[in-house]
Amino acid sequence: MASPDGKRPGAKAELRGRIVAEREQLVRAVEALRADLDEAKDVKSRLRRNLPLATAGALGVGFVVAGGVGGTFRLLFGRRDSSD
Repeated sequence: MASPDGKRPGAKAELRGRIVAEREQLVRAVEALRADLDEAKDVKSRLRRNLPLATAGALGVGFVVAGGVGGTFRLLFGRRDSSD
């Protein structure tokens, strides 16, 4: 029921309670984000866990890059025959 000034009794207390609850939720969200960020920044342990996969990927990329360089030189300078 509204008071004569049009405001509900206890509205301020209810609003303060909601603000406190939102603040606590925000604190938990920030802490979770920090934990996730720390885990994401730990590249060394992630690399150790996936070392075989990372090695295979690095070899594959190296093979493709080397093939790309070799193919480009062959295209630009042509294949040289030893019978010339």
